[in-house]
Amino acid sequence: MVRAETQNMFKKILIANRGEIACRVIKTAKKMGIATVAVYSEADKDARHVALADEAVLLGPAPSRESYLVADEIIAACKQTGAQAVHPGYGFLSENEGFARRCEEEGIVFIGPKHYSIAAMGDKIASKKLANEAKVNTIPGYNDAIETPEQAVEIAKGIGYPVMIKASAGGGGKGLRVAFNDKEAFEGFSSCRNEARNSFGDDRVFIEKYVLEPRHIEIQVLGDSHGNVLYLNERECSIQRRHQKVIEEAPSPFISDATRKAMGEQAVALAKAVKYQSAGTVEFVVGKDQDFYFLEMNTRLQVEHPVTECITGLDLVEQMIRVAAGEKLAFTQADVKREGWAIECRINAEDPFRNFLPSTGRLVRYQPPAQQLEQATPTLHGARYEHGHFGGVRVDTGVVEGGEIPMFYDSMIAKLIVHGIDRNDAIARMRSALNGFVIRGISSNIPFQAALLAHPKFVTGEFNTGFIAEHYAKGFRAEDVPHEDPLFLVALAAFVRRKARERAAGISGQLPGHGVAHRSQLVVVQLGEEGRHVHHDVTLGAFDPVLGTMDVMVGGKTYALQSHTKLGEILMRGTCNGQTFSAQIERGSAKQPLALKISHNGATIHALVLLPRAAQLYRLMPHKAPPDLSKFLLSPMPGLLVDVAVKVGQKVMAGEKLAVIEAMKMENILLAQQDGVVKEIRANKGESLAVDQAIIAFE
Repeated sequence: MVRAETQNMFKKILIANRGEIACRVIKTAKKMGIATVAVYSEADKDARHVALADEAVLLGPAPSRESYLVADEIIAACKQTGAQAVHPGYGFLSENEGFARRCEEEGIVFIGPKHYSIAAMGDKIASKKLANEAKVNTIPGYNDAIETPEQAVEIAKGIGYPVMIKASAGGGGKGLRVAFNDKEAFEGFSSCRNEARNSFGDDRVFIEKYVLEPRHIEIQVLGDSHGNVLYLNERECSIQRRHQKVIEEAPSPFISDATRKAMGEQAVALAKAVKYQSAGTVEFVVGKDQDFYFLEMNTRLQVEHPVTECITGLDLVEQMIRVAAGEKLAFTQADVKREGWAIECRINAEDPFRNFLPSTGRLVRYQPPAQQLEQATPTLHGARYEHGHFGGVRVDTGVVEGGEIPMFYDSMIAKLIVHGIDRNDAIARMRSALNGFVIRGISSNIPFQAALLAHPKFVTGEFNTGFIAEHYAKGFRAEDVPHEDPLFLVALAAFVRRKARERAAGISGQLPGHGVAHRSQLVVVQLGEEGRHVHHDVTLGAFDPVLGTMDVMVGGKTYALQSHTKLGEILMRGTCNGQTFSAQIERGSAKQPLALKISHNGATIHALVLLPRAAQLYRLMPHKAPPDLSKFLLSPMPGLLVDVAVKVGQKVMAGEKLAVIEAMKMENILLAQQDGVVKEIRANKGESLAVDQAIIAFE
């Protein structure tokens, strides 16, 4: 049976957000026949969510505090357009109790929980007390605000080290310290309290037991206004960098069915205790023995909600809208399915090889992999599932090719989601999808995601929240992405060169005896740092231009390659020894303008394909050392220069603050690497900087 539409369903809703989540909500609203209103800042006037919505209203200047965080402007936009409800997405005002209450007072439906539920879960100390009352497992600790560092040390000793010192109003990793002894507890309390006061205007701090080898596992809940609350299985979110999630999956490869049921039932008990209506997430920290403790409740839609949609078949945005319109949930706990395996990778505008510094600018090329999934597979109508096929790719994004990644907001470009039969199938599908995701003009974290997916410990599911800190303690480097068959990249370089020669040979008007000739013996010179190149002797078989096939012999192995990809296209699709592949190939690189840049499974090589004699001569070429830039302070990323802390003629010491750059809601302080004297200031405060732009010159 197909669910009948309620008479109270909204005719028009406003999405008080931007980027991929605004586009995501618009898509479901259109599917439901609901008109949409977008809001935007001056920086987002050409953004994708503005183009997708039926109407759009300008809120104000680019900074979010002057646009997306101004509740009065959003309320006014609702009244101006006749929007009956507001979907807040995540971030911005999504968990703002005052905004939810204001909407209710103005007669506008807030598509989310009631303001009192947000208030109850928004304070970490109060929410932990409430969880205790609801018989939800909580971490042993001291739940009242602590006044002095001496008191913090005594409490920590009573609980037993290690302990976690946390700001009550904290979030996103701010206001958090781990202490293993009295000294760390004393110092951690003071710094945590100061950070909390500066970041949140609330310096209350509490202490709890630190769980060893912790996993971050969260339960998705869904409640309606009729007292029904269900849990929709769990999400594994332990792959984090600096407390920010990087990869999420559903279900978790770690917990048992019994643990899943116990966590789910406790999450429902907590949601019922605060009369929760809408989609929400109860987060738990889970120890190595599957002991689990309540962490916090996020009273909004989560970034990683698509993995839950894939395995349950539910459209969570649709459910939020229906609940807000007063509908009862049309299914029971027994109806909730857990089918297949889903993984989500957050594709961010950041440079993993530069310590993940933000990367802003224009998307010169943006070509996501082909999608086979819509919002969810299978689809739920009423209380009955209509099962679809397993497997597929979904891309949730708020950008288009040619668009700008502005410096004012977070760094997310897109969310890449795959759904497979099991975990190994999902990992394979995700690796293939990452290979087919073309982004140029800015840097992205795709190589880092590819490295994580290939890591043996990730593949076996043996990880916790310290995984990235443990395995990439010195940052992320190109050598951290070993390719399982590096000669495959060499063979691709030779194959592309042969295709180019085939095209060149077909050009008319060539002088007799001087035409382009094909050679079966070539040398692929894999370019290395400081002139440390590797020469590979390659033998080519016959090339069939109709079938696009050729055998390449290198290093004692034969690669039977086939591809109809045209020269000049970045994304190459084809087969190698009968197995399909996607790789990215382009001519020209910072290492050598005539080189080919070949990327596959996160690994990249730069290669020249030469005749044997040319390769011999290339060996004799002297290495040209890069220019000495030690006497310059260069901008490590694009951003806004908000402060220059030195003057011409000033002596500076190593470690001294030189400048501050702001990008994507982060301030980055640039420090002197050595002693020196300032010779020249080459960039002014308030200037927008490019990567490697000189800011200061030293004598």
